[in-house]
Amino acid sequence: MQRRVLWVAILASFVAFLDGAIVNVALPAISRDLGGGITTAQWVVDAYLLALGSLILIAGSLSDTFGRVRILLAGLLVFGVASLACTVAPDATFLIAARAVQGAGAALLVPSSLALITSTFSGPAQGKAIGTWTAWTGTAFLAGPLVGGLLVEFASWRLVFAINVLPIAATMILLKGLDLPRKSSDLVAARPSRVDVPGAVLAAVGLAGTVFALIEQDRLGWGSPAVFIPFAVGVAALAAFLWWEQRTPAPMMPLGLFRIRNFGIGNLATTFVYAGVSLGQLLVVLFLQEVAGFTAAQAGLASLPVSIISLLLAGVFGTLAGKYGPRLFMAAGPMLAGVGYLLMTTTAEPFNFWLQILPGQIVFAVGLSITVAPLTAAILGSVPQEQSGIGSAINNAVSRVAGLIAVALVGVMLGGVLDFDSFRRVMVITALLFVAGGVISAMGITNKPSIRTKAPPVP
Repeated sequence: MQRRVLWVAILASFVAFLDGAIVNVALPAISRDLGGGITTAQWVVDAYLLALGSLILIAGSLSDTFGRVRILLAGLLVFGVASLACTVAPDATFLIAARAVQGAGAALLVPSSLALITSTFSGPAQGKAIGTWTAWTGTAFLAGPLVGGLLVEFASWRLVFAINVLPIAATMILLKGLDLPRKSSDLVAARPSRVDVPGAVLAAVGLAGTVFALIEQDRLGWGSPAVFIPFAVGVAALAAFLWWEQRTPAPMMPLGLFRIRNFGIGNLATTFVYAGVSLGQLLVVLFLQEVAGFTAAQAGLASLPVSIISLLLAGVFGTLAGKYGPRLFMAAGPMLAGVGYLLMTTTAEPFNFWLQILPGQIVFAVGLSITVAPLTAAILGSVPQEQSGIGSAINNAVSRVAGLIAVALVGVMLGGVLDFDSFRRVMVITALLFVAGGVISAMGITNKPSIRTKAPPVP
């Protein structure tokens, strides 16, 4: 039964991570077909990420309130229907709207699937299970450019969305007739059956407004009302959200969780690590296509070593972290990943992928494999079991928003031009983000058991 639960969690998250990464290499083809140029390409990505980042907290709360399986099924249905809508999109507006619905479905999938693992496995077995989940979902994130490049070059960009139906169908089959113990399925809610609607609205408005402004400021400038008004509204909504969460009796994001050492420090480390992952991997894919002259398929193939290493090693380090504690791995892994990006600062003309990019990608992949499963296990292993859904949602929201902000500031970091000089500059920035994550982990993470049987009190 545990193996089946693990594969349900893997497949449900796999589709969300795959779609978040696979579309990048398809953007030029989508823009050529549907029109709109860079604006269409930007919003095909941003609509998905904005919906995901804005709604993932309420999705985690719903998971804890109404049950992992129910919310997981709802997420699969929403994501599947939206994927089919993207496949047949007649124009850019329709596609962007369908991508937003996809993001909402993804928000329901990730917290519920990971919460199934944390409530089904315990001890070293939990670390190994999270490592396996991390390996496969991380592979989806990193292999997306490969799959997308092959589909675009040899078939159609529409298949980039249609392919989602396969893992969704497999997950639905595995869920059918799965007899989970009550503590794992949580079909009877462990928390009061109240949904923090004001908190959900404030979080969604706050994240959407601030992220929208950060994305658009590079194109419109901070002086534009279309930028500073959403930013001001977003910041005010986030401040109101924190105020509300301190006072409501049933908060969707219990702020007391951040007083748990590994949860608070782990999420701070997550901010830097995942900003580095999103920024670095996006720039490598863009550089290979726009500067080095790689095709979409070739750029995708360039990510294959990272995917293979992550698949092979993430489970191993998840098991070791479960046995020896997460601190060493969370400190050393990001620093090694940072070294990988520093190696890519050797990139220059004449360009040589095998000497200038591949060694750094391999070192980065090893560092990331050392980091991710221990990071996830440290954060989720520190929260009460009945709050594992919202704990997972908070961590995923942190990682998504960190990536969104990093990518939104790409234009500023590049100085408006992607060339060898600006690429090397962003590689240094990416390395510093990873090193910061490692230093924070070394100073703050503890190997002492910190699992709590009761939720911390609301301040």
